[in-house]
Amino acid sequence: MIDLNGYLIVGGCAAVVTATTTPIVAYVARRQGWMAEPDERRSHPVATPDVGGIAFFIGLLASLGLASQMDRFSGLFQSNSELIGVLIAAVVIFVLGIFDDIREVSAPMKVTGVVVAALALVAFGVTMFFFRVPFLDVFILPNDWIPLFTVFWLLGMTQSINLIDGLDGLAGGIVAIAAGSFFVYSKHLGDVGLLSEPNIGPLISIITLGICLGFLPFNFNPARIFMGDSGALMLGLLMAVSTSVVGGRADPQSQDFTGQTYFFIAPLFIPLLILGVPIIDVVFAIFRRTLSGQGLATADRGHLHHRLIALGHGPRRAVVILWAWTGLFSAFALYPALTNKSPNLWLVLGAALLLTGFSIYHPRLVRHSESASAE
Repeated sequence: MIDLNGYLIVGGCAAVVTATTTPIVAYVARRQGWMAEPDERRSHPVATPDVGGIAFFIGLLASLGLASQMDRFSGLFQSNSELIGVLIAAVVIFVLGIFDDIREVSAPMKVTGVVVAALALVAFGVTMFFFRVPFLDVFILPNDWIPLFTVFWLLGMTQSINLIDGLDGLAGGIVAIAAGSFFVYSKHLGDVGLLSEPNIGPLISIITLGICLGFLPFNFNPARIFMGDSGALMLGLLMAVSTSVVGGRADPQSQDFTGQTYFFIAPLFIPLLILGVPIIDVVFAIFRRTLSGQGLATADRGHLHHRLIALGHGPRRAVVILWAWTGLFSAFALYPALTNKSPNLWLVLGAALLLTGFSIYHPRLVRHSESASAE
């Protein structure tokens, strides 16, 4: 069993390396002209470097390199090819994202690249073993189905993170909260013996958290650099890996841990709930674009963050509101997992109603107050 300090050291390494390299990447991007120009969809007023994924990739390499030299992580590296698969998939995703950031890649080519990365994960065993259908049963995935599930899981995660990367600090903050929450959950499962070992899920989660924390100071409004597709796809890959090897491998009899149905579906339910904001956004985007006759890859201004700005929130407040929703979803998911008690649904509902009320009515109250002062 790997101790908490070991994980914190590796996560700290990811944060420090990402924070150190991000200004260098921004400098090089300006010299090379790798910039996102302002347009009708982007809220930033000036050209901004958009290849922050380079710093993500360096942070990932450095933190995995450090972990490989630490005795406490030897079980994850010796006689285990999974982290090699993660690195190969990360290289594929990184190259795909950088090409898209610099030269633009077609939607079919993006999908093809993500499928190649998913097949690399399958080849090195980074897959689910089980799939839970809520309230029905746990199914052991046949070998023929594993590649398909891995491809769809990776496509879903990468697309979800990519779609919410529309405001400064939004995607980085949401993934930081999600990765931190999922690290706590997966580490807890391992501590109580409900997770097959060795498992790379907690390590990938803490590295993802470190990368986001190292990048956020440069990406929060006003952003000095954007993560770009190279960064968004990388975060989607890392979250897909950590959630699949935990949610798809936790003991199928884990419902015996509490005797509650909740824990029977928890390994599938928790990843989806913690990543609720981007998943809700991508589901709405699919319905919205299908009903309007647009292609699924067509950009628009109908995402959750755009709607918050349309209500009257500034970019910073819109980001913080969506961070708060992610935190609420995460707390709702983690409380029963860590305490063996059902969450107080009334408390959760009350917090959700307060957050909804603030999201809808705060701009109106501010405008009313300003109008009264003007009179």
